[in-house]
Amino acid sequence: MRFWVFPLFLVIFNQIQVLKETKPSWFYLLLLILSGEAIFILPFVLPRVFRPTVLDVLELDNVQLGLCFSVYGLVAMVSYVLGGPLADKYQPRKLIAIALWMTALGGFLFAQYPDFWVLQVLYGWWGFTTIFLFWAPMIKATRIWGGADSQGKAFGFLDGGRGLTGALFGLMGVVVFSFFLLESPEIATLQDRKDAFTYVLYFSSVIIILVGVLVWFFMKTSDNDDKVIRNRISWADIKQVLKLPSVWLLMVIILCGYVGYKITDVISQYAEEVMLYNQVDSAKVGTLLQFLRPATGILFGLIADKLKITWLLVVSFILTLIGGLLFASGLIAPTTTLLFFMSVVVIAAGVYATRALYFGVMHVGKIPLTLTGTAVGLISLIGYTPDVFAGPAYGMLLDAHPGEELGHQNVFWMLSVFAFIGGLAAFIYQRKYGK
Repeated sequence: MRFWVFPLFLVIFNQIQVLKETKPSWFYLLLLILSGEAIFILPFVLPRVFRPTVLDVLELDNVQLGLCFSVYGLVAMVSYVLGGPLADKYQPRKLIAIALWMTALGGFLFAQYPDFWVLQVLYGWWGFTTIFLFWAPMIKATRIWGGADSQGKAFGFLDGGRGLTGALFGLMGVVVFSFFLLESPEIATLQDRKDAFTYVLYFSSVIIILVGVLVWFFMKTSDNDDKVIRNRISWADIKQVLKLPSVWLLMVIILCGYVGYKITDVISQYAEEVMLYNQVDSAKVGTLLQFLRPATGILFGLIADKLKITWLLVVSFILTLIGGLLFASGLIAPTTTLLFFMSVVVIAAGVYATRALYFGVMHVGKIPLTLTGTAVGLISLIGYTPDVFAGPAYGMLLDAHPGEELGHQNVFWMLSVFAFIGGLAAFIYQRKYGK
């Protein structure tokens, strides 16, 4: 035993020294990861994990919740464009922290269960707070961290880490909800579920505020950041970005990939209405998706820098298409539990790999680093339009056949069409830039 203790000690000591040397850089990325998902917990993660509960306690149908997401998307579209150049002029730390605090304030209003009209205003507020000061700075800071050779690792770790953060928040939400739900889910009243969910909202809001404090005080700016800041952004810079074919292809790729991500919102509802799970078990399915996200993002991120990241992007759309067709086929029923979970894994792998990779191809697409914020703003203007139309679209498909499998099948046919178009755009991107 003594013979291997000393060599083991040396290995551990060397690893500690490496960590000490790289700590600032990795800590910077870790705070980006933490803030990058914490800011979306209230508007998206909790409604995804607790979708049946959210619909019930707010007295909404699927279309109404979808319209709230649309309001978010409309405000976000303006925020993408205006916030992009802002990221090219200022350091991200304070922008991100303020965005987190402003978002958390909305959580306290959410916990009052406002009516439908106030809820739309709240989602408009979140469309501003989560995008204008936050989105482009996060993407640019990640690209800086990745450098020329580690874009796959940077964005894979970012989205995978964000997925893990979301999963932990989702798990925390389920634990808090279950703890304060005094009756079993099968017999709990609407008021019981509302009271339990209120604790989830308050707890989440406080955590988001604390994350903002960490970012404000500890996310120190990299030494390289000053080299990629522009004092002003001109129309010539915007025209330069718009002339790049990679920018237009990324608009299509991100739009199609994001449709897939939005549609994963209904998988917990599928578990309840088609697989006949109770609300706690359906929330656990939603949480499982959140844990699949980091596994997928980190795995694809690690191999993306060793293989061609553009080819992996094509593969991710193929996986999404296969998963979408499995759900659309009507083969998944209460008697096919194994097939259900296999399909969830396939569709999650495709959707989350796409998210982890699509900003990682900006480098090979020859988009200048100094104009990353501007490019991200313009790309996101089109790429994230599913925030406007996806929610109402799948809401109408579901409400046309309430509680029935056919409504869910139609939603996944919609996903399959977009996965095919996205895969085609990714293939063209690979042919043009992947050599």
